[in-house]
Amino acid sequence: MGKLSGITVVDLTQFLPGPMMTVMMADQGARVIKVEPQAGDPARMMEPKEAGHSVWFANLNRAKESVVLDLKSEEGKAALVELCKGADVFVEGFRPGVMKRLGFDYDAVKQVKPDIIYCSISAFGQEGPLAHHPAHDMAVQALTGFLAVNDGPDGMPVVPGAPSADMAAGLTALSAVLMAVVGRDRTGEGAYIDCAMFDSILPWCAHTAGSAIAGGESPVSASQRSLGGAGFYQVYQTADGKHVALGGREIKFARNLLAALKREDLIPHAEREAGEQGELIQFLRDTFVTRTRDEWVEWFTDKDVAFAPVLNFRDALDEPHIAERRILVEGSDGAHHIAPPIRFVGEEWIPGATPELGR
Repeated sequence: MGKLSGITVVDLTQFLPGPMMTVMMADQGARVIKVEPQAGDPARMMEPKEAGHSVWFANLNRAKESVVLDLKSEEGKAALVELCKGADVFVEGFRPGVMKRLGFDYDAVKQVKPDIIYCSISAFGQEGPLAHHPAHDMAVQALTGFLAVNDGPDGMPVVPGAPSADMAAGLTALSAVLMAVVGRDRTGEGAYIDCAMFDSILPWCAHTAGSAIAGGESPVSASQRSLGGAGFYQVYQTADGKHVALGGREIKFARNLLAALKREDLIPHAEREAGEQGELIQFLRDTFVTRTRDEWVEWFTDKDVAFAPVLNFRDALDEPHIAERRILVEGSDGAHHIAPPIRFVGEEWIPGATPELGR
C-alpha cells in the first residue's frame, strides 16, 4: 500500500503540470480518475511510442484510470457529479472561467462534496491582468524574467532545456494539496488552491535575482556567479567538440583544480566578483580544449573538484548511477519509466499500467 492509499483524485488536467502532479499521487497509491474528452489527452498522441503508448503520456499517467466524459452534455455532467461525490481531491487545468461555465467551479463542487480539496492549475492564476492570457511554459518563463538569463555569450535568450514553469507548478500543486489533506484531517474542512505556473517558478530566482528582488537592477548573466560570470560555474569545450562543466563555486574547488594544473597564481582570480574573472575563464577554456571529454573524466577521477562531463540523455540514462538507484524502470509491458523522485527507503516501486482511453 502506498502512502496515499484511500485518497481519490478526480483529475481533469492534460499535458504537463497537472498530470505530473497527479501521477506522483498515483505512484503512492492514490486512486486517480483521469477525466478525458473523446479524443483523449493530446499527450497520448505524442511520439515516440513504446509498448503502444506515448512515452510522455505513459510516464505522466501511469497507474491512473481513464474515464471519457463530454462535459458539455447533461450525461457527462451527471457522471462527473457522481465522481465528485466520492472524491477527496479535484484537479483542473483549464483557463480561468472555463470550469464555472461548465458548472464545476469550486463553489459548485463544494455543494456536492463539502470537504473537497479543489486545485486549479493555470499559467497566471485565476485573477489578475494576465489571468486570461494564453501561455505554455516558455511564455511564462519569458514573463517572469527567467528566459532573459537563459542566454548565450551574445545575450540572445535560447529555448530552455526544461519546462521549469510547468514542473514547478506540478510540484507546488502537489505540496499544496498534501498540506490541505493534512489540514482537512485536523479540521474537517476542504480548501481551494489557485496554483499558477507564474507564481510557482518565480521563487526559484531568489539566489540569482537578489538585486531585482530588492528593488534594484536586473542581474546580467555575464556578471552573475550562477549564470555564467564565474570560472568555476561554467561550461567548457573539449578537444573532441564535447563539453564539460565546473559546477562548484566554493574556493576550495578552485584551489584544488588550479594547484593540480600548477596555476596557483590564478586562485585570487577565482575569488573575484563574477564578471571579473575573464583571465581565469580564458585559461580554463584554453586548458580544457587540450583533451577530450573522456580524457578529462579520467583525469578528474582523483581530484576533489565539482566537475562533470556534459552528457546527452542517452549517455545519462546509461550511467551506472541510474541502474544502481533504479531510476529507469521497465514496466510489465516492457515500457520504460522514470521512477518517481519521491520514494521511500525499504519500499519497492513498480510502475502502474498506462490506462487505455476510457479504461
